[in-house]
Amino acid sequence: MRMLTDSLKELRDQHARSVRASVEAVARVRPDQLDSATPCADWRLRDLLEHMIAQNHGFAAAARGSGDPDVWAVRASDDPVADYRASADDVLAGFAVEDVFERELLLPEVLPDRGIPAHLVIGFHLVDSVVHAWDVARSIGDTITLDPDVAEAALRIALAVPDGPERTAPGAAFAPALSVPEETPTLDQILLLLGRSPNWPN
Repeated sequence: MRMLTDSLKELRDQHARSVRASVEAVARVRPDQLDSATPCADWRLRDLLEHMIAQNHGFAAAARGSGDPDVWAVRASDDPVADYRASADDVLAGFAVEDVFERELLLPEVLPDRGIPAHLVIGFHLVDSVVHAWDVARSIGDTITLDPDVAEAALRIALAVPDGPERTAPGAAFAPALSVPEETPTLDQILLLLGRSPNWPN
């Protein structure tokens, strides 16, 4: 087993902090807020949380070598805040597996027939965690604060996400990119690049 490079160790640490930021955002959700609108079109907050739970378990399974698409299925939750916390623990444990960066991981929702290098997969989940943490926070009238290096890592990934017609397809992960003015804060740049208005719901 080869030693992890410093850059991969840093990526795993940044990913863990992005997930913890999402856990902190979700922990502030009250039961009476679960029907709140979200920046994700047509999703109420409960829908968003159930999606996030499924994604965490799916990425965790991929990190452990599973390609079972059923793991990614969205399931109803009686307590989405607690279930999200458990799913976050699951995905962090999955990406803590020693040999994870030596393998290609299967993401049935992205490439059903071949693997993707683990460092790219953990990057996908990092930026997803950041954006959904913000989605949750905005849904309850709040926002998030990211460690500067986590924000910069998420920005690099957001810049690499293709901005093509697939962003307008049903079920697309992100809406088409919006214009990014000069001197825009890092988090807002990430949001705009991934089709979200930092001023939502205005």
